[in-house]
Amino acid sequence: MLVRNSTAILSILVIAACGRMDHLGKPPSFSSPRATAEHNAMASPGLPLRTEAVSPTRRASLWSGARQSLLGDRRAVQQGDILTVVIEIDEEAEISNATDRSRSGTESLGIPSLFGLPQRLDRRLPEGASSADAVSINSSSSSSGDGSVRRNEKLTLRVAATVVDVLPNGVLSISGSQELRVNFEMRELLVSGYVRPEDISRQNEITYDKIATARVSYGGRGQITDVQQPRIGQQVLDTVLPF
Repeated sequence: MLVRNSTAILSILVIAACGRMDHLGKPPSFSSPRATAEHNAMASPGLPLRTEAVSPTRRASLWSGARQSLLGDRRAVQQGDILTVVIEIDEEAEISNATDRSRSGTESLGIPSLFGLPQRLDRRLPEGASSADAVSINSSSSSSGDGSVRRNEKLTLRVAATVVDVLPNGVLSISGSQELRVNFEMRELLVSGYVRPEDISRQNEITYDKIATARVSYGGRGQITDVQQPRIGQQVLDTVLPF
């Protein structure tokens, strides 16, 4: 049993250290762009959902509506296309609650004459004692609470995303990532969600508030992030210990 526990602890330590070995004494490595959903969507755009017959006259026309023409629509509409996601978050929320509650109650029960029992009981009680007031209960309780929440968030980013899938109803599934390395710290920006083609502007841009089920992550990894995060052992103890 001791050998198994030692092996399990050693395995946990090795797994925890693997994430930091990438930037041990060197800058963090970039992730491979070929191992992403964006690369797969560009390499294999897939078959179109519907086909349109194109006559020779339309191909020779100077005013064709094709995407390669002068007046063509170059917005992202199919798998593998690229569009720009504009993230401008400037939100502030403030919530304040106060609660005050009080309650008091009094109950009394007396039996001055109950088939003569109090009189007979009083003879056996000490001098000055009486059973006329058999039960008397007083209670009071009070509680108060005060809470407030204040948040202020501001974020301005632009990232290129790729259409990774086109749903049967025409909605586009997009995914984008961006990595920026400064010295020994890697900043990562991830965005994904679903957009409607008609919400994409003529500049082939879309704002984050028009992305359904938007997932935006702005973080990093590197030596500074490692110092800011608590150790694996401390996180385990914080999860296990009840106090």
